[in-house]
Amino acid sequence: MSEFFKQVSRRKFIVTAGASASAILLKGCLGNPPETVAGNSSTGGTATTAVPVANTSPEQKPETTKVKLGYIPIVESAPLIIAKEKGFFAKYGMPDVELAKQASWGSARDNVEIGSAGGGIDGGQWQMPMPHMISEGLITKGNQKIPMYVLCQLNTHGNGIAVASKHTGKIALRLDGAKSLISQLKSSTPFTAAMTFPQVNQDLWIRYWMAAGGIDPDTDIKLLTVPAAQTVANMKTGTMDAFSTGDPWPYRIVKDNIGFMAALTAEIWKNHPEEYLAMRGDWVDQNPKATKALLKGVIEAQQWLDNFDNRKEAAEILAGRNYFNLPVEILIDPFQGVYDMGDGRKINDKALAAYYWKDEKGSVSYPYKSHDLWFITENVRWGFLPKDYIDNGAAKARELIDRVNKENIWKEAAREMNIAAADIPTDTSRGVEEFFDGVKFDPAKPEEYLKSLKIKKVAI
Repeated sequence: MSEFFKQVSRRKFIVTAGASASAILLKGCLGNPPETVAGNSSTGGTATTAVPVANTSPEQKPETTKVKLGYIPIVESAPLIIAKEKGFFAKYGMPDVELAKQASWGSARDNVEIGSAGGGIDGGQWQMPMPHMISEGLITKGNQKIPMYVLCQLNTHGNGIAVASKHTGKIALRLDGAKSLISQLKSSTPFTAAMTFPQVNQDLWIRYWMAAGGIDPDTDIKLLTVPAAQTVANMKTGTMDAFSTGDPWPYRIVKDNIGFMAALTAEIWKNHPEEYLAMRGDWVDQNPKATKALLKGVIEAQQWLDNFDNRKEAAEILAGRNYFNLPVEILIDPFQGVYDMGDGRKINDKALAAYYWKDEKGSVSYPYKSHDLWFITENVRWGFLPKDYIDNGAAKARELIDRVNKENIWKEAAREMNIAAADIPTDTSRGVEEFFDGVKFDPAKPEEYLKSLKIKKVAI
């Protein structure tokens, strides 16, 4: 285990922010069981469409019809909610899927540790590389190793970096001009930015953005961990200058006139990997057919979501009080790639909207192992993982990825659904990725990527 994990106490991964009257209050932590969703109009969603079991031969019949999946109320969870509400889980023999809203990523981690038998969850929506970190025992109670399996990517895009109104005109997508402002604040009240869990997507997006502008996120600013639904309330109270999380929360600060959006993550890394469906390994091992049935339901939901004619209905479902509990208009425009950034900049580009099934680079749903490697490499960059993960051609990282990433199960499910061969990737790498600052990540050469970065904690 790295020295970082020896020194950082477990409580640093859990935020205990006080709730205010204006905050959205969520349930779902130990001692407060996750809120489960029944999927009917009386609970604030739309009535679940009853779909007869289809495409399920006797040999494909799930071992169980029940599973409990955790989710966070951001657009990354849409495939799980739509699969439940539109009857896609039921269609493939899984009518008893429970969706459990999580108070925070720390709660999700705690609940997957105990599993559904202990009142927790079997898996669900995750930032990366949380499944790998849980599998390695890096963020679990007593450093217990709990094998996790990544089954599919849920979406691309759908994230933004929001900034308080007082910085309008001073901070933008390109941060080169903001270095002097950040330096001035550092000597008095440091620029404070929040993310929703350390060392994963939304932390890594804000770190990459800052570092690309010559700002060291570890020494030049202050980073906080705040649950997604608490970010808007905290911005209102002035306790932070910026935050990074999924829609609808960044866009909501524009609607509430308390800030602007400096960047979409789609602008930082076009067609980037976002969040994933991952399950406890023991659940998958015990229920291989049910696992594929779950995947089929998610895949069909992803295809449904990528029909933009369905997005108004999707927004109405997600906005229900049992899911996101907010005005539907907060979701409708971003789902179409339409953003009023709040600082005079306006975006109307469907290519920057969230995608769930396919994007400009091909499959979104398929979990490319090369993307897992980028997340692990970034953790090495910031000193969260030791350098030996990417030594010798990243042999240790690749071994971990092979244990966690079950792209073979995705392919089996896709073939059983008769997905077109052209939509089933034949390579576990999506190839070289390019970021907005011109930096490139070649998954065949992660050390070269690290060497190219000016701001980093790892010596290489």
